[in-house]
Parts: sequence; structure tokens; C-alpha cells
Amino acid sequence: MASTSKKTPVELTAAQKARIERNKNKALLLRQSRITKRPHTRGQTSDMESKVKRAPIEIDTHAGFFLEEPDGIISSNKTVTYEAPKIIHEPGPILDGDNLFCKECHKEFFDSYLYSKFDHLVCDGCRNEEKHNLITKTDAKTNFLLKDEDFDKREPALKFIVRKNPHNERWGDMKLFLESQVWKRAMEVWGSEEKLEEAKELRSDNREKSKQKKFSKKLKELRMEVRSSLWRKDLSGHQHEFEDEVYDEDEDMYSKTCSTCGHVWTYEKM
Repeated sequence: MASTSKKTPVELTAAQKARIERNKNKALLLRQSRITKRPHTRGQTSDMESKVKRAPIEIDTHAGFFLEEPDGIISSNKTVTYEAPKIIHEPGPILDGDNLFCKECHKEFFDSYLYSKFDHLVCDGCRNEEKHNLITKTDAKTNFLLKDEDFDKREPALKFIVRKNPHNERWGDMKLFLESQVWKRAMEVWGSEEKLEEAKELRSDNREKSKQKKFSKKLKELRMEVRSSLWRKDLSGHQHEFEDEVYDEDEDMYSKTCSTCGHVWTYEKM
């Protein structure tokens, strides 16, 4: 009786997996380029408004798998139209050139998250959330006293990833940078960590002086308001207290003088 031999699965190497991934991306690009060259017309024979979906066609990519074309829509004039799919191509691992070695474990690797997003030579096994912390652009400008041109105009431009704002989506997307790269850029701008700390202290002193100046100005305005509120004009009626009348023979007039305000009332008698 013949014995049946079991086929053991062959484990692909990293290079073979990368080659298959590259062939797959190449096939997707080839299919997309073919789709964009369409539609093609088969003739106009009817004025019906109905649309019929065409059965999908499988394409042999010669890379170990088949691709299925998107469903085309056949209109009444026998015109087949296609919608080009949105394909996002992630960069494949580097197979040619210098090998990549992790800065932490010094082992060779083909690709990693930190390398693909930030060009940082650290493999996924050595990635640490605390050591490889991400920082927003606003915090980076505040903590390291950097300007906008220090991020994108100074060569090389710092890489970043975009994420939704967790506090409010309406505030727009956030740019997240690798904090270690931001610190290195700050050292290029300020020269040393000591000079950065001196600039922070100087800015803090100027901020305190500005606050004190605003406080003094506000206090002075408040004192003026208090003083003006204490002074009140006496609008009550005044009652004259006249002294005895005095007769002027030359003018033939009589007069009385108020003993409190000095007002003189002049009159004549009939």
C-alpha cells in the first residue's frame, strides 16, 4: 500500500514577501491605468433609461493572485463606464542599497513604523511609546521656542503624521512630530540646551513684566474711577439768609446780602 506524503507549507522569506507585495502594487497600478483609458462605446441602438451592471472580469496578475475589475455600468447606448478606485499605495520595504539597522538593538530590519513615517532608524520591536513620544506642533513651539519655518523651511523638513483632534473634530487635524527629532532641531536653532533654558527664562521674565504693567495700568484706572465716584456735586436747593436791608440814597435802591453765600438782592420800593 502506497504511503501518502504530506506537503509541508513553505515559509516565505521577508524578501519574497516584499517582492509579492511590490508585484501586487504594480498590478493594481496597471489595472488603474487601463481603467482610466476607458470608457469605450459599443454602438447606440436604444434610448432606454435603464442601466445594466456588467459581470466582473478576473485579471491574472501573474503574481500569484487574481484581480477583479470593478463592476461596469452599461447604459442604454451600450457605453460601459467605470469608476476608478481610490488606491492608497504604502511605500514598500527597501530591498536594494544599504541595509537598515536599528539604532536600539543594532539588528537588521526591512521596514518599521518609525522609519516609514519619520525616517527614524528604529525597528518595530524596539519602538517605545515613552521614548518615541509624539508631540503636537503647538506644544513643540511652546516647549522648544521654535517657529513655523523651523519645521518646514529649515532643511531637512521634519516629518509628521496627521490625526484628528481628540478634543473637538471641528478644530481641524493635528500635526504630530517625533519629539526626539524636534529636540534635535531645537539644538540646531539655539546651539545648546543651556541657551534654550536662558531663552525660556528671558521670555518668562518679559511675560511677567508685561503682566505687571497691565496690572498697574488697570489698578490706576480703577483708582481714578473710585475717586470720581466719591466726588458729588451738591444739587440741593439753597435757602438765602438775608441780613438787614441797606438803603442807597444815591441810587434810591434797597439791597439785602445773604449771610451764607454772599448773594446781594437789590430792589426798589414803590
